[in-house]
Amino acid sequence: MAKIRNAGLGILFMLVFAGTVLGEITHIGERPIALNVIVPQSRRIAFFQPETGEAIAITDVKVLIDILESTATTTIEIRLENRTNRRQEAELLLPVPDDVVIRGFAYDGPGGEITAKILAKDEARRIYEQLVAKIRDPALVEFIGYRLIRSSVFPVEPRGKQKVRITYEHLLETDGDRVDYVLPRTESLDYDVPWEITVNIRAKRAISTVYSPSHKVEIVRSDEKNLKVKLAEKARREPGPFRLSYLHEHNGVTASMLAYPDDKVGGGYFLLIAGLPAEPPKSADQKIKREITLVIDQSGSMRNEKIEQVKEAALQVIAGLEKGEAFNIIVYSNTVQRFSPNAVIKTDETAKAAKAYIEGITASGGTNIYDALKAALEQKPTEDMLPIVLFLTDGLPTVGQTSEVAIRELVIKSNPYKRRVFTFGVGVDLNAPLLDKIASESKGKSEFVLPKEDVEVKIGKVFQGLKGPVLADVELEVLGNNGKPAVGRTRDILPDRMPDLFEGDQVILLGQYVGTDPITFKLNGNYLGRKRAFQFTFEFDKATVKNGFVPRLWASRKIAQLIDAVRQMGAEPGTSTTDPKIKELVDEIVKLSMEYGILTEYTAFLATDGTNLADRDEVLREAGRSLDRALEIRSGSAGVSQSKNVMAQKAQQTLNIHNTYLNDHMEEVLVTNVQQINSQAYYRKGNRWVDSRLVSRESDIKPSRVIEFATPEYFELVAKLAKASQQGSVARQGDILLMVDGEPVLVKGPGPR
Repeated sequence: MAKIRNAGLGILFMLVFAGTVLGEITHIGERPIALNVIVPQSRRIAFFQPETGEAIAITDVKVLIDILESTATTTIEIRLENRTNRRQEAELLLPVPDDVVIRGFAYDGPGGEITAKILAKDEARRIYEQLVAKIRDPALVEFIGYRLIRSSVFPVEPRGKQKVRITYEHLLETDGDRVDYVLPRTESLDYDVPWEITVNIRAKRAISTVYSPSHKVEIVRSDEKNLKVKLAEKARREPGPFRLSYLHEHNGVTASMLAYPDDKVGGGYFLLIAGLPAEPPKSADQKIKREITLVIDQSGSMRNEKIEQVKEAALQVIAGLEKGEAFNIIVYSNTVQRFSPNAVIKTDETAKAAKAYIEGITASGGTNIYDALKAALEQKPTEDMLPIVLFLTDGLPTVGQTSEVAIRELVIKSNPYKRRVFTFGVGVDLNAPLLDKIASESKGKSEFVLPKEDVEVKIGKVFQGLKGPVLADVELEVLGNNGKPAVGRTRDILPDRMPDLFEGDQVILLGQYVGTDPITFKLNGNYLGRKRAFQFTFEFDKATVKNGFVPRLWASRKIAQLIDAVRQMGAEPGTSTTDPKIKELVDEIVKLSMEYGILTEYTAFLATDGTNLADRDEVLREAGRSLDRALEIRSGSAGVSQSKNVMAQKAQQTLNIHNTYLNDHMEEVLVTNVQQINSQAYYRKGNRWVDSRLVSRESDIKPSRVIEFATPEYFELVAKLAKASQQGSVARQGDILLMVDGEPVLVKGPGPR
C-alpha cells in the first residue's frame, strides 16, 4: 500500500508502550510490574481496555549524547501525558547496550521513590517474555538480547504532564580510527512520536568525518576536534536504531570499513567510508585551484526573473573564486558567445570585466545546447587547475544538433580535458535524463530548479560545495596481500566512478567482497596539488550480521544504477522494455527489489494488494509497463521527478526505510506494505507477513513447522533469530511466514486478548 504526502511533511510513527492495569506478573525483578509500563524505544502496544482509552502517552523524546573519545553519556528525556482523570502509576523499561552504568534518574512532579536498576540480559529477557505473553503483543521481542534499565514506580497526576530523565554511560566500540554509537530503537513503521537527538563529540585528535547509515543528520563543527550532530528535522519520525560513526583524522585521507557476511555471495558486503582532514592546509602551494566555466542559457524563455537570478548567481560565482583561480563565461541561445576564447586568471581587472559582461546579458532566441557544451569542453585548459563547468539550461535543444544521443556522446567522446560538468535544469520543460547523463559521465552532478525556486540559491549552494578541492582525479585499486591486483575479490563497487572530493566531503563505497582474506584499497589522486596514494588494508574478522544496513544500501544503489541504464536507453526513439537487453535489466531490478524490499516508483506495485508475486511472468510484464515510463518520459514534471528519484538513490548513504519517492506531481509517496528488518524484507499479505525469500511461492508452501505465539518454542525461535540480529522479524502483528535454516516456518500471531 502506498500513501502520499506533501514533500517535507513528517512520517507518523509510534513510540509508546502504555496502558492501564496489567495485573501482577510474578518472577519479574524484585517487585510486580507497575500499572503502566513505558518503553520509549518500542512502538505502542495496546493492552489497555478499549473503553478506557490510552492512559499515559509519550508526547516526545529528547536524547542528548555526549561522546568524549570512546565514552558516551546518554540522557533520554521522555515527556509523558496522563490522559485520564485519575492518578496513574507508571514504570520505565529502557533497553540499553551492554555494560552501561546509570549516572542519573529523575522526573518532574511530586515526591516519590526514585530508583533505577540495570537488569542483566537473562533477567531482561524474562521480563520481555512474560510481558509479551501477558499482553498478547510481540513488539517487545525486538529488544531481546539487550540489557534493561527498570525504573521505580512514580505517579502521573490526572491530566498532568511529566518529564522523565535517565542518564547512562558506556564505552563505545572502536575499530582502528572509527568509533561507533548505537541507540536501540524499534524498526517498526508504527511510530507517531518525534525523537530529537543531539550528539556532542569531543576528541583529543582531529575528527575527519561523521556518518550515520540509519538517519539523515546535520553536522556543525566548532573546530577540528569538536562538533555537534543533530537528527535532521525530517528524520525525527523515522524508526530504527540510531547509528553514528566518526573517524579520527589520520594521514590526510582516513578510511574505515563496515562489513556484513553473506555466504550467498561467497563473502559478504562492505561499506567503506573515507573522509578528509577537518581543516585542509591554507597555504597557496598546498591547494588545488579551480577553473570555472559558466555556461548560461540566454534563450527567450529565460526572460525576466530567471535571467536576472542567473546573472546574480554568476556574479556570486566570480566573486567566490580566489585570486589566481581561473574562469570563463559562455552564453548561448541560437549561437554561442564567449567572454574569452579561453579561461582567464581572476584579477581585479578580469573580475570587473566579467561583471560588466554578465550585466549586459539579455534573453532572446532558441536553445543551442550542443554547440554551447562543445565550446565549454574544447577550450584549452588552464595548467594545474581542476576544470569545472556549471552548465545551465531551461529548455529542450531547439537549435543546431538536437539529438539527445549526439549531445550525450559529445560528453562521452569529446571531453579531452576531463571537464566536470555540473548541470542545472531550470523548470521542467527540459530533457532531464540528458542532463543527468552529461553530469554523471563527466563526474559532475545534476541539479534541478523547480518552478518558484530561486536559481541563484541553487547555483550558489552547488558552488559552495565545490570549495577547496582536496582530492581530485581519484582512481581506486583493490590489492591482495602481495600488493598485486586482487582479481575477483570484489564485485559491483558503487559508485563505479570515483568522485572528486572537496572540503567537508566524504565518500561511501558499497560493494561485495569474495573470500575472507584481507583486502587493500588504494586511492590514487591529486591531493592538494600533489600526487599521492592512500592505502587501507581491511580484514573481515569483524564482519557482523548487525550491519544489515550495508547490503540494503548496496542493493538500493544497484537498483538505481539499473533504472538509470533503462532511462538512458530511452534516448533512442522507439525503444521499449520488450528489447532483450532492457528485459534483462528489468528482470534484475525486480529480483533485487523483491529480495530487499526496496521499492521505487516503478516497482511499488509489488506491495499492492492483489499483486500475485507468484506469477513471475505477469510481475515482469507489469514492471516492464511501469519502466516504459522511464524510457518514454524525458521532460515535464514527471521527467524531473524521475531524475530526482534515481539520482538521489544512486548516491544514497542513509536508509530509506519507508521506500519514499516522488511521484509525477512532486509529492512524496510512502510504501507501507513492506517492512525491512535488518538485511531481510517482509511483505504484508492480508493478515500475514511473508519473508521476501518465500513471497513468490507463498501459496504453494507447506511450513515445516507451525509455532504458536508466546509458547516456549516461540521464545526459542526469538532467541535463535536474535543471534542473527533478526528478532525484529517476529515483532509484527499477525501471522509471519519466514525462512529459518532454509525451511519455511509459520509463526502464528497472538489471538484475541
